[in-house]
Amino acid sequence: MKVLGNSLHIANSGKLIARSSKTPSPSGIVFNSDKTKIGKVSYVFGPTKSPYVSIKLFKSANLDKIKRNYGEKLFVSRPKSKKPRKRRVKTRNKK
Repeated sequence: MKVLGNSLHIANSGKLIARSSKTPSPSGIVFNSDKTKIGKVSYVFGPTKSPYVSIKLFKSANLDKIKRNYGEKLFVSRPKSKKPRKRRVKTRNKK
């Protein structure tokens, strides 16, 4: 897990806005300082040196706790990569 940044506020859309020091991986899982999953990186915007990150919160995230702890340090992990699918190769029947 890597440090994502600090939480700022919850937008009208219901997404948590955070300020980051680096650009996070898209659709990375976001954890709070207690190492509990709170959401997924939805959108990255703003300046490239210190971007803002929009985080779509999980339904299981405690919204009251997030609101009480604005400025809390957040962490991000890479999403699990999907394995490439095996290709089927058609064989010809030789006569």
